[in-house]
Amino acid sequence: MDSVDCIVAGAGVIGLAVARELARRGMETIVLERADAIGTETSSRNSEVIHAGIYYPEGSLKAKLCVEGRDRLYAYAAARNIPHKRCGKLIAATLPGQQEMLAGIIAKAKANGVDDLVMLNAAEAMAMEPSLTCVAAVLSPSTGIVDSHALMLALLGEAEEHGAFLSLNTEIVSGRIETERFVLQTRDGSSGASFEIAARHFVNAAGLGANRLAASLEGLDPQFVPALKLARGSYFSVTGKPAFSRLIYPVPEPGGLGVHLTLDLNGGMRFGPDVEWIEDKDYTVDPRRAEHFYGEIRRYWPDLADGSLSPTYSGIRPKLSGPGEPAADFVIQGAETHGVKNLVNLFGIESPGLTSSLAIADLVAQRIAPPYV
Repeated sequence: MDSVDCIVAGAGVIGLAVARELARRGMETIVLERADAIGTETSSRNSEVIHAGIYYPEGSLKAKLCVEGRDRLYAYAAARNIPHKRCGKLIAATLPGQQEMLAGIIAKAKANGVDDLVMLNAAEAMAMEPSLTCVAAVLSPSTGIVDSHALMLALLGEAEEHGAFLSLNTEIVSGRIETERFVLQTRDGSSGASFEIAARHFVNAAGLGANRLAASLEGLDPQFVPALKLARGSYFSVTGKPAFSRLIYPVPEPGGLGVHLTLDLNGGMRFGPDVEWIEDKDYTVDPRRAEHFYGEIRRYWPDLADGSLSPTYSGIRPKLSGPGEPAADFVIQGAETHGVKNLVNLFGIESPGLTSSLAIADLVAQRIAPPYV
């Protein structure tokens, strides 16, 4: 049976960032990914936004890791020539009663260490973005966008430079916790062949599959595996010359940040995600959902033309809280919680997971890896 220092489950942005950090610290690391490519689920089905750290409760992991991760991500993208842009965003209030909500957003952001937000009146905001209609807005200059696939390729490349190995088409079927090691039963997605591999450390960064994977580990108390809730978010795009130079967000809504406008690095406009609670993983985009999108978008962009929205893609948020429940924090669960030495489970890593990826990786490495020499 092959054995390594550490196995990381999942080759999304979090798993790759963790593998990079562990490999840099001298650990022999292998990443097991059941798909035939990296980042095929949550990591590539999102808005590709570098979040400033505005919305999250003070003291939460989301707040701390987003702010720390944002700065790390900008620096990493610049150093590794990863396409990105610090374009900024406007959070637009479209109804008079929402102006108080903007003030609350600024206060929450300051508590999280984000002190560069600027309150704008309607004239100031619409002077910056002439296509915008609002009664007030908040400018977040440190919000940006990044090429998520280029980021994952860079993380993978650096991990491999330090000796890490990626195994695609490799599904972890089950596992057992033995004294001082983890033994995982895997299956090759191409041939169907099964084999076992052992490791002294195990990081479960399987995203949408993390809860199921943790539940399959013999020796882990099931009480430490939270229930997974799935929230699908659909995206629609508009072709033609972009009407905005910054991201445009409405005030947040329950379950998400509202149907917002994001830009790709070529200036293309896409809108989403909305929130649709589902039972099973399904990435189908229903074109009829555009009817709802038109109404939401026209609150801040009334000139959106009829028939201009085209369904693009969808993503699924791996949530730990359901409809009507307060948003759950990231869960980065180590031995201090479940009592299993050298096991780290990552649950509910939704937005701002992409922004937080490098900070999450450092936190995981601090728990199981030797310090830098």
